[in-house]
Amino acid sequence: MEEEEAMALAAADTVAKMFWQGVQARGPKTILRQKELGIWKAMSWSLLGETAREIGLGLVALGFMPGEVAAILSNTKREWVCADLGVLGAAGVVNGIYPTDAPTQVEYLLADSRSMYVFVEDDEQLDKVLAVRGNLPLLRKVIVFDMEGLDDLQDEAIMSLDDLRSTGRAYYASHPEQWDLRINLRKPADLAILVYTSGTTGRPKGPMISHANILATLAAYQARFPQSDADERICFLPLCHIAERVGGQYHAIYSGAVLNFVENPDTVPENVQEIAPTVFVAVPRVWEKFYSGVLIRVREATGIQQWAYQRAIDLGLLRAKKIEEGKPVPIWLEALFRVASVLVLSNVRKAIGVDRARILVTGAAPISPDLVRWYLALGLEMVEVWGQTECCGAVTANQIGKVRPGSIGVCLEPTEVKLSAASELLVRGPGVFMGYLNQPDLSAETIVDGWLHTGDIGRMDSEGNFYSSERMKDIIITAGGKNITPTEIENQLKVSPYITDAVVIGDKRPFLSALVMIDHENVEQYAQERAIPFSNYASLCRRPEIIALIQAEVNKVNQHFARVEQIKQFRLIETKLTAEDEELTPTMKLKRSLVNKKYESLIASMYAGPA
Repeated sequence: MEEEEAMALAAADTVAKMFWQGVQARGPKTILRQKELGIWKAMSWSLLGETAREIGLGLVALGFMPGEVAAILSNTKREWVCADLGVLGAAGVVNGIYPTDAPTQVEYLLADSRSMYVFVEDDEQLDKVLAVRGNLPLLRKVIVFDMEGLDDLQDEAIMSLDDLRSTGRAYYASHPEQWDLRINLRKPADLAILVYTSGTTGRPKGPMISHANILATLAAYQARFPQSDADERICFLPLCHIAERVGGQYHAIYSGAVLNFVENPDTVPENVQEIAPTVFVAVPRVWEKFYSGVLIRVREATGIQQWAYQRAIDLGLLRAKKIEEGKPVPIWLEALFRVASVLVLSNVRKAIGVDRARILVTGAAPISPDLVRWYLALGLEMVEVWGQTECCGAVTANQIGKVRPGSIGVCLEPTEVKLSAASELLVRGPGVFMGYLNQPDLSAETIVDGWLHTGDIGRMDSEGNFYSSERMKDIIITAGGKNITPTEIENQLKVSPYITDAVVIGDKRPFLSALVMIDHENVEQYAQERAIPFSNYASLCRRPEIIALIQAEVNKVNQHFARVEQIKQFRLIETKLTAEDEELTPTMKLKRSLVNKKYESLIASMYAGPA
């Protein structure tokens, strides 16, 4: 069966064909799980195929034409995948919209993509579309996943997902040939998905990703990180984002790995422990949160437990250093590490939920090398992946068994990467996108002579490993003319269990400063244990004891940098930010340009007096 599956995958030249061949080859096997009312419910390949077919043919019955666009406005859940595969199977194009987007953003994305249909999660997302529907003459129908609270709604342009599926079933009964016909209509070079990127410095850009882009990237993923139906994956990042869409959903379909959907973003730690994934892909924010949680628990442990943890970690770090240097691990060190792993470190891995993990993958943002070393010390290989939406998510990655903390690894074949005269990372290969929707001039500026200009500054070492130091536009040039890469400093700050995020300031200024977002849970616990009074998040940030706590963390980081690179002042952001706030990206990164603008007066206060 495995040979048949491999041959089918090799023959597939579009996402829809890949999916449908998977359905035919793996029918009764489980592909998805989602927790409902406290119980994990499985979905087979056959049921997923049937559901996607009903959705796709339901759209066809409504008049959906090949190449038309349907949007999905929903949190990450099973229905998102069903709708996505249904639209692709109907020879359409899918446009994902973040559920945190405001109505004005939803309007722009639907209008710019010329979306004819939009799937929405519930009444909250439906309200956003209804608020701007009058400005969207092309929009024909809104399909709602969850109709709770909408039973009395009378609107011909709105229908439930169940009704769409019922329409699709009836259409299939009278036109059984149409599904196969539709699946075979699209070609590899045709547009498959639109993945809009941030619009903090202008209107959002719509990178166009073809079927060929996706399948080439999946083949490269599978070659570097081989997976099978024996693997368990966890799905919780936004499916609008290229990382979860291609590296998560599509790679699971490509490889047969089971995709488990978390209940909601707040239950990720709990769900990870329940699932114990064998392959875990996440952003640095998640890895930092796991690390800080372990540190807090260690600080609450007994003296003997703290001693045991420190000895075990020290052994792990010594072993990790040998691996990083490419040297063999001495037999005595490996033996001691295995004892420490069984007695101590296995409990840490279980507490996180990664005790079964074969591969940990981090991407979408830079991560502190020290954090990668810590996971390596636990006996877990964490590989950093680098790429952009414009190159379908990944073009370089660390090699399993050859992890180099701080490096983004080597090329995923057959993609090529080179450095320009200005040290910009340039990419050429089958994953490079088709261009930006409706923006030909920008597309021509971004792809020159077949090379994608990424805007990232990088370098390459003697072993062929690439390093991405900073976005070109984010390089800080101080008033003294010193070039600073802020990400390196920010990553070190985020290793602290009390700091969730930070933005380093200093362009054209006499010294570096930082805006810091505290880790609410850990800092609140710190305050409670020491009877530090506070009434809310803002008052917690204003307490002198908390400011002193963060100052101590900043001081620790400053020790790793030259004097000109040290943080001389900082301020705490006194608003607890969530994905709904404009300062944060959907993958929970602070938007540098927006933060600089929105907190202009707070930044000015750091330069009002002596450093």
